[in-house]
Amino acid sequence: MNIKKIIDLGCGIKKTPGAIGVDTNTSINPDVMHDLNKFPYPFEDGYSDTVVLDNTLEHLNEPMKVLEEVNRILKDGGECIISVPYFRSKYAFCDPTHVKFFTFESFRYFDPDDEIFKNFRYTKAKFKIKKIEINKNQKNNIFMQMLIKFASKHKYFYETYLSNFFPFNELTFTLIKIK
Repeated sequence: MNIKKIIDLGCGIKKTPGAIGVDTNTSINPDVMHDLNKFPYPFEDGYSDTVVLDNTLEHLNEPMKVLEEVNRILKDGGECIISVPYFRSKYAFCDPTHVKFFTFESFRYFDPDDEIFKNFRYTKAKFKIKKIEINKNQKNNIFMQMLIKFASKHKYFYETYLSNFFPFNELTFTLIKIK
């Protein structure tokens, strides 16, 4: 039986079931104590099938380096699941420990087929965006459900013209590591 290795970076009190929890908070008793702003992370190359960053990345100083580390510790074809506050959300700005903000476009910098990656090449880490989910972990009223459906199909229009008036709370990205 092949057991998937899952690492939950910045696990906090909501560690992903079955995952190795990594955090600096001693009061939650993580499986691995590590400051995620310090590189490298204490895992071998290609160690993990899945890496989870659930409301963690916005707290870290260097998201590009974090994703490079995730790329290093993931197996080829492995998944990285990242949940972050949407950049217009009140939750993005109310937490004084947040240092970065994210949009639908933020992870295009890692896709080698995307024009942003081709034009800027900030990183050698490569991921395909498998899916983007909006307010995945929240109860959404009927209006919000309709808005999510619309924005999922028309991301640019939503972000440009509607997000100021009707901001989402959270985005969840599923990225697949590619060679």
